[in-house]
Amino acid sequence: MKTVVIGAGTMGSGIAQIAASHGSGVVLVDQHEEVLKRSKDKLEKILSRLIEKGRIDENTKREIQGNIEYQTNMDGISDADLVIEAIVENLEIKQHLFREVESKVNENCIIASNTSSLSITSLAAVLSSPERCIGLHFFNPAPLMKLVEIIPALHTSNDIVSQSIAIIESWGKLAVSVKDTPGFIVNRVARPFYSESLRIYEEGICDKEGIDWAMKHVANFRMGPFELMDFIGHDVNYAVTESMYNSYHQEPRYKPSFTQQRLVEAGWLGRKSGKGFYNYTDGDLTSNKPDEQLAETVAHRVVLMLINEAADAAYYRIASIQDIDLAMTKGVNYPKGLLQWADDMGLEKVVHGLDSLFDHYHEERYRCSPLLRNMLKEGKSFYA
Repeated sequence: MKTVVIGAGTMGSGIAQIAASHGSGVVLVDQHEEVLKRSKDKLEKILSRLIEKGRIDENTKREIQGNIEYQTNMDGISDADLVIEAIVENLEIKQHLFREVESKVNENCIIASNTSSLSITSLAAVLSSPERCIGLHFFNPAPLMKLVEIIPALHTSNDIVSQSIAIIESWGKLAVSVKDTPGFIVNRVARPFYSESLRIYEEGICDKEGIDWAMKHVANFRMGPFELMDFIGHDVNYAVTESMYNSYHQEPRYKPSFTQQRLVEAGWLGRKSGKGFYNYTDGDLTSNKPDEQLAETVAHRVVLMLINEAADAAYYRIASIQDIDLAMTKGVNYPKGLLQWADDMGLEKVVHGLDSLFDHYHEERYRCSPLLRNMLKEGKSFYA
C-alpha cells in the first residue's frame, strides 16, 4: 500500500510514522525543505528512543525510515492508494489542495482530511468524484493516541468507509464512526470541560487552582481544565470554541469566554508563550486544594455538563453510545466514558442536577438533554 501524507508538521509527521511502522510506503509532502528536515530528524530521535526502551530493534528502525520518502511536491503520487492532508485548518486552502490532489491520483485513490473541525462534505464537494472523500481525524500525538474518528461526507460511498476503517485498524488504531457535524465527537463533547470550568471561575465560585485540583483529584482527569487550556494554547482552544459556537448557529452551550478571549488578545497563550492562566517563566504552578464540599460541587457540575453534551450527541445520532464513550476515553484520556458515568451516577441524579442548574440560571446552556429525560422516564440506562 502507498500512502501520501501532505503536511509535515506534528500531525502529518505522526501519521506518516504510523503508516510506515505498519509496512505502508509513505510519501511525506511539504513545500518547505526545512519542515521536512525537522520531521526526518524528529523521527530519528523517536525511533532511537524506542530502541533504548526495547520497543524496536535497529532493523525495524531502518525499515520504518526506509518506508518514508520526503518530497517538496506531489510528483509521482499517481499510484497512491490513500492521500491524507494534514495542513492548516482553512477550508479554502484545503479545497484547493483537494482539487490538485484529485488531478494527480488514480480513480481508486481515497482522498482524506485530518481536519478536526471543518466540514468533510464541503471538502468532498469540490471533487469530481466526491464519493472517494472521507475524514480521518487522528489525535495528538498520533503515534500514541489510539483513536481515529472516521467521518464520511454526505457523498462518501460505503465502500470507501469500509476501506478506510480497515486501513486504520490495520495500523493498530481504534476507529469510531461519526456523522459530519461540527466538532465530530471529541471536540464537541469536550467543550464543557473548558467552558463550564471557565464559567465557575468567572462567577468567583472557585479559583483556577481549586478547579484544576477538583477535576484531577475528585473527578480523576489527568489534567485540570486550566492546565490543559494552557497546554493546548489559548489561541487554538479559543478558536475551536468560537468555531463551534458559530457553526451551531450561536448555540448557548458553546458560547466563548471573554476571559479566554482576553488572554488571546494579550498574547498569553499558555505554555508556548510562557504565560496563560499560569506563569511558566517562574514556575507558578501552585496546587490549591479547595474545601472538600466545594471541590465535589465543582467536579460534579462540570461532569454533569459533559454527560449532558455526550447524551445530546447520542440523541442527535452523531455517533453510537459505545463510540462516544470510546472516543472520550481513547481520544482524550477521560477517566471513564461519559454515558457509562451517567449510569454509574444514576440518571435521576444527573437529570435532577441539570434541572437544578437550569432552575438557578434559567439559561439554555443548562437545558437537560431529551435523551436523559426520556431514559429516566422509561427506566432505561445506557448500558442495560
